[in-house]
Amino acid sequence: MNALQMARSAYATSAPTRPPRTVEYDAFARITERLSRAATSGTHFPALAVALTDNLRLWTLLAADVANRENSLPDSLRARIFYLADFTRTHTRKVLRNAATPEALVEINLAVMRGLRAGDDAR
Repeated sequence: MNALQMARSAYATSAPTRPPRTVEYDAFARITERLSRAATSGTHFPALAVALTDNLRLWTLLAADVANRENSLPDSLRARIFYLADFTRTHTRKVLRNAATPEALVEINLAVMRGLRAGDDAR
């Protein structure tokens, strides 16, 4: 049993208090706000590095989730999410080397947040 399955089974008996989309949206919102704030301050690299690391962790979790065969999202969406996770990993390295700016990462997160909100509106 992998870590994701163990976590799911540990919480399987408790009733969810918020819909998964809301939890995902909130995670993106918190990280994106910190990433955006750190990017615009321009003077506090440690805060930017922490925000970049947290953003990368989020995208790594998403990539692991969509790589799971049991994920119920359409294959095309799973592939796009996996691609974005790969792009995020590559672009984060560039930002940390001061070879790129984090704005693309912020824009990607904002687009995902809009998609999550649009999915809520469709319900």
